[in-house]
Amino acid sequence: MAQAPESIPSAAAEQDLHWMRHALLLAERAAAEGEVPVGAVVVRDGEVLGEGWNRPIAAHDPTAHAEIQALRAAAQHIGNYRLTDALLYVTLEPCPMCAGAIVHARIARVVYGAADPKGGACGSVFDLLPSDQRFNHRTACVGGVLADDCAELLRGFFAARRKRRGEADTAPADADKPCPASP
Repeated sequence: MAQAPESIPSAAAEQDLHWMRHALLLAERAAAEGEVPVGAVVVRDGEVLGEGWNRPIAAHDPTAHAEIQALRAAAQHIGNYRLTDALLYVTLEPCPMCAGAIVHARIARVVYGAADPKGGACGSVFDLLPSDQRFNHRTACVGGVLADDCAELLRGFFAARRKRRGEADTAPADADKPCPASP
């Protein structure tokens, strides 16, 4: 299970809050693009190596999760797929696909905001990071950093989506047709 944020030394906790706020800005960008609002940033020695936000719809790519986007950008930035000693901040607990990429990238530590009770791989559903001893690399995990802010962004996004769908269900049958030209 992920380490509780209370057990992090205060300097690290301040750093975690700073970078999670950055990830939240990226998640808002995803929401503005109509994507599920998840943002991620890869940091090493206080420098942003890569960042990303969910883009599977726009990219027509089921692997275009925020974490994957950030890992790809970071690897390109440093010219190496091994991101040793780097930290990954993400607003939602990584899924198993992203956990696999995190292990292969050799990320030292993952800090996430909201837990994902349907597919989280840091202890909510699966425990791939850090406890699965079968991997040749283990990544430390900290969950719950700005969890309420991260969860609220997701809840608000899905509530708005449900509301739009509800309005679409009550719209006239020809509501999606273009308006006739004015005389």
